[in-house]
Amino acid sequence: MDILLIITASLLMLLGLIGSFLPVLPGPLTSWFGLLIAHFTAAIPMNKPFLIVTLIIAVLIWFLDYIIPALGTKYFGGSRYGMIGATLGLLFGLLAPIPGGIIIGPFVGALIGELLNNNSSKIAVKAAFGSFIGFLSSAFIKFVVALVYLGLFIRLVLHHAGSLI
Repeated sequence: MDILLIITASLLMLLGLIGSFLPVLPGPLTSWFGLLIAHFTAAIPMNKPFLIVTLIIAVLIWFLDYIIPALGTKYFGGSRYGMIGATLGLLFGLLAPIPGGIIIGPFVGALIGELLNNNSSKIAVKAAFGSFIGFLSSAFIKFVVALVYLGLFIRLVLHHAGSLI
């Protein structure tokens, strides 16, 4: 049974890495579920504080994933309209059945928000670019956290490999 749980946890760890770039899967949270499943094996002991801290980090990253594109808009000179537009664009991009909606959505949303705020097209494009940079930053952060979780998982499995066999 432990081997089946480790295989399932391994798949979740890999899905977490992929989910760092795909909007359908919350990368670090998916990786965390891999750690949780590994916790249920008899061979790999994990303490509860470790699981709680890694869960808090995964949830925090998941929450920040929705905020960082709006902050990128603000940093690049966007107004409140651009931040709201980026957030709405991100939500629309998540729900839209178009390829790349998660990337295009915040950019177009910030652009429309800035144009509605009567800003010049130059300012609007700069703010929309900030939203795109925010999206890329968010994806990078999620990938790093999922990679760290994968490293912790591999270390635990290798350390307790003798107990699995």
